[in-house]
Amino acid sequence: MKKKADQDDRKYVARNKKARFRYHVIDRMEAGIALLGTEVKSLRAGRVALADSFARFRSGELFLLNCHISPYEQAHRFNHEPMRPRKLLLRKREIKRLKTKVEERGHTLVPLSIYFVRGLAKVELGLCQGKQTHDRREDMKKRDADRELRRLNR
Repeated sequence: MKKKADQDDRKYVARNKKARFRYHVIDRMEAGIALLGTEVKSLRAGRVALADSFARFRSGELFLLNCHISPYEQAHRFNHEPMRPRKLLLRKREIKRLKTKVEERGHTLVPLSIYFVRGLAKVELGLCQGKQTHDRREDMKKRDADRELRRLNR
């Protein structure tokens, strides 16, 4: 089996900060992503937005939707469509396992980050459950209290 990518090997391109605020992240998984050449160039330049993106199943495959990768400026007519669905590369048993969890428990697949590992673009998917507004408020209060404690301890 291949070794999972360590934090040291990863070169992060984008992180989805809103996902951790809106959802409880239950499980994480690394998936490859099928990209065009101009998309890879735009990713390396950091021109990607994950804010409202999510993953869905279509005919036994997993696709990343609503992920905006800006067109590469030097490509002119050979550019890609910024909001096109992108296929996520996982093994069949991983797709089946995720599909059963999403269907049974009503979870959502949300991309948490996009990064490069040894030259390959990867997406960190989170199996998430939506937070209620009171949960969000509690998280904000907890974060403010921690910040206040750190400030006082200086």
